[in-house]
Amino acid sequence: MADLALEAIFKRDNAVVALTLLALMLLAWLALIAGAGTGMDPFAMSGWFLPTGAPAESEPWTHAYWLIAFFMWTIMMVAMMLPSASPTVLLYGRVVRQAERNSEVAHASGAVAAFAAGYLTLWSVFSVFAVVLQWALEQSGAMTGMMALRQPAIAGTLLIAVGVYQLTPLKGNCLAHCRSPASFLAAHWRPGVAGAWRMGLSHGAYCVACCSALMLILFVGGVMNLVWIAGLSLLVLAEKLLPQGERLRVPVGVLLMIAGAVLIVRG
Repeated sequence: MADLALEAIFKRDNAVVALTLLALMLLAWLALIAGAGTGMDPFAMSGWFLPTGAPAESEPWTHAYWLIAFFMWTIMMVAMMLPSASPTVLLYGRVVRQAERNSEVAHASGAVAAFAAGYLTLWSVFSVFAVVLQWALEQSGAMTGMMALRQPAIAGTLLIAVGVYQLTPLKGNCLAHCRSPASFLAAHWRPGVAGAWRMGLSHGAYCVACCSALMLILFVGGVMNLVWIAGLSLLVLAEKLLPQGERLRVPVGVLLMIAGAVLIVRG
């Protein structure tokens, strides 16, 4: 009876973690749909392809706008990346609950939260990089008012670069880590809440190395373009979670290079 009761508790705890992750993802998507604090209408910005257009008005970036831009990118990363990371977080939750049951770990809930926080920390760091890049592109006149690259040649070059990266061993190795949660946990296990945060950082590092290049494609389609955000989210999910998802990286890379070449030639 005691074993059955404990099993019921573990199932309930896993359900709580799953519901928490789902709530975070839903809140992130709702924030994006609402404009993520920018005051922009994402639906109005969601044309399929927006590489050309009038330059964005170059206005001074106030401290408040820097924070808004950071919030926008961070929310996008939560909405786009947390779904594909959820299996690893859930598996970690099951393992750490079992360790807690065996008196090997205390405060399992805190450890799960620390693991997820460590993972999202790396994507927050990427968001800082993305904000600085957005600022530099806007100040140089390379961005449209729709927050997309103006010049087809620049947009095409970016697509080709991302396509090439898709074919590299680094992309393949990082994708393999992201697709193997059990192997990752076994290789990087550290006890305690601090150890959980470091494990989350390690998983986030693999994930950023795997997917950050794809995230830069948002500068081609429009940073707040919901069509591109949703499409890239589905691509990341497919690469990481489908049974043969790792095979997508090569054809996707080739298609990106072709699309980039077409943009350059037509531009």
